Amino acid sequence: MASATDLHPITRACMGFHLWSLAGLGQHGDRIEGAVTAARIAGSDGSGAIFAPLAMGGAGGLRASGLPPERLARWLDGMSSAILTAMRHLDGIETWAGQAENVMANLSGRTPPALREAFIEWPLIAAPMAETLTGASRAAVQRNLAWMEAKGLVRELTGQGRFRIWRAAS
Repeated sequence: MASATDLHPITRACMGFHLWSLAGLGQHGDRIEGAVTAARIAGSDGSGAIFAPLAMGGAGGLRASGLPPERLARWLDGMSSAILTAMRHLDGIETWAGQAENVMANLSGRTPPALREAFIEWPLIAAPMAETLTGASRAAVQRNLAWMEAKGLVRELTGQGRFRIWRAAS
């Protein structure tokens, strides 16, 4: 019989994920830690990722019912779907970054490129967060966000006058 170390890293990861709650690790019903740990195990051979966005693939890969081969198949399908979703998101951000750079080329100062970089790194940004990330004043951030919104580069999501949050427009 093979030991756990002889198994493929993804098989070990899937087993680890489903054994997480049985081992009494984490909070009752909290499966995020197990999923993150499983993803790290899957990448532990040195040639894979440190983290896989398993939740982006839907709940199928996180379900713990069925026989081990069925669980592994669901986990691998979920991982594959999640990775494709993440890749599409990253491709969209890369396209947006190129468009934003072209549209913002004539702007002067350090705030516009810093704000563009903030939207590349973060999916949602509030004005206070943008101030911190860019090192710019509230007025400069608000002025640039309004300009970016008018040019269709960002979209405000909350629909409120206060505590607003923006995201890169797709």
